[in-house]
Amino acid sequence: MHPGADPTLDLSPTLMPTAGWADYALVDSGEGRKLERFGTVSVVRPEAQCLWRPTLSKDAWESADAVFEASDEEEAGRWRFTRTVPPAWPMAWGRISFLARTTAFRHLGVFPEQAANWAWLAERLASCGSEFKLLNLFGYTGVASLVAASRGASVTHVDASKKAVAWGRENASQSGLAQAPIRWICEDARKWVDRECRRGARYNAIVLDPPKHGRGPAGEVWRLYADLPALIAGCAALLDGPAPFLLVNAYAERLSSLALAGLVSQVLAGRSGAIEHGELALVEEGGARGLGLSTFARWSV
Repeated sequence: MHPGADPTLDLSPTLMPTAGWADYALVDSGEGRKLERFGTVSVVRPEAQCLWRPTLSKDAWESADAVFEASDEEEAGRWRFTRTVPPAWPMAWGRISFLARTTAFRHLGVFPEQAANWAWLAERLASCGSEFKLLNLFGYTGVASLVAASRGASVTHVDASKKAVAWGRENASQSGLAQAPIRWICEDARKWVDRECRRGARYNAIVLDPPKHGRGPAGEVWRLYADLPALIAGCAALLDGPAPFLLVNAYAERLSSLALAGLVSQVLAGRSGAIEHGELALVEEGGARGLGLSTFARWSV
């Protein structure tokens, strides 16, 4: 039990823009595509919400190293290369190093707009100490886990994909964090949270970035709208200790940040603290345009 006042909820959304960094840039966008630079590799990927015209010339776009050509299946397709691109290449954000790769689902192993969340995590964890325990659900290739571990937290990283977990381990080695206190778990997030609740486990902080839909390692079906409320409730039961926080991010187009914040507010009733919510966005080089890509809600005390 956590008796006390309910957390305050700011109804006004917050925009958290990422203007790029040394190893990433949103170079241009328009006509349903975006031109980006990931480390030394430039790519063109579909982005339906880019309704405007590109700023740069056709030649600038055609000089990209790789172009993702989408198929009728959502997010699937194939890459067309204009020059040889290595199977994996290094990138860095601050003190964290990781590997980028072209995949069959247009992604490259890193979501650059998440840099705003990484910065928030780094600030929150600046003086957390080794006893601070963080759970990262749907952790993908582990950049957030590495940010937390580099700030001294003990991390449990959970993802349903064996490939993603293996990629996360590679990224840990790339960052010099192979021996950091990170547990790499390939498991369905709901099953892991249920099991941790039964074991009486406790975490100081939880980060989760659930997909719209997906499957666990044993074929479990994940549906965001149907399954997120129970999962967030389970996460709330696991939260304890000094200065706890919860950060949830989502990429579903119809799920507003205010809806996420309302769910977080409900499951954390009786606890103090504050809930913020808003949108993560990428800003083009030059700062003329921005591209909103995901919503978030976060609670902290």
